[in-house]
Amino acid sequence: MKICVTSEGKTMDSPVDSRFGRCRNFIFFDTDTGGFEAQENSGLQFQGGAGIQAGQLAVSKGVTAVLTGNVGPNAYRVLSSAGISVFTGISGTVKDAVEGYRNGKYKAAEAPGAALKSGTRVKNE
Repeated sequence: MKICVTSEGKTMDSPVDSRFGRCRNFIFFDTDTGGFEAQENSGLQFQGGAGIQAGQLAVSKGVTAVLTGNVGPNAYRVLSSAGISVFTGISGTVKDAVEGYRNGKYKAAEAPGAALKSGTRVKNE
């Protein structure tokens, strides 16, 4: 099974990014093999639709769950319509988030969080 964790970096020790559509990176973790793939979020560059694009990426990667701090309504709609469970309020490192998920620590969100647009875009550095 493959899960997606939003991340500020590209390793399992990176902090979980609190945003879904505008996170810096995605970590795609395979719970069967323990392997992972880090991918930069190209949606950071878009004026709008970042959440939808991020949701479509998760769907295309075949994930069954997304672990993040917050997910807006558009991304939530894409994910939930594809049967992907969304877990919000996640913090700590990516490794901690994966372990919490494996241990059944989290409850799937039943609704999206607020659409965080203003002041959440990351400037290119």
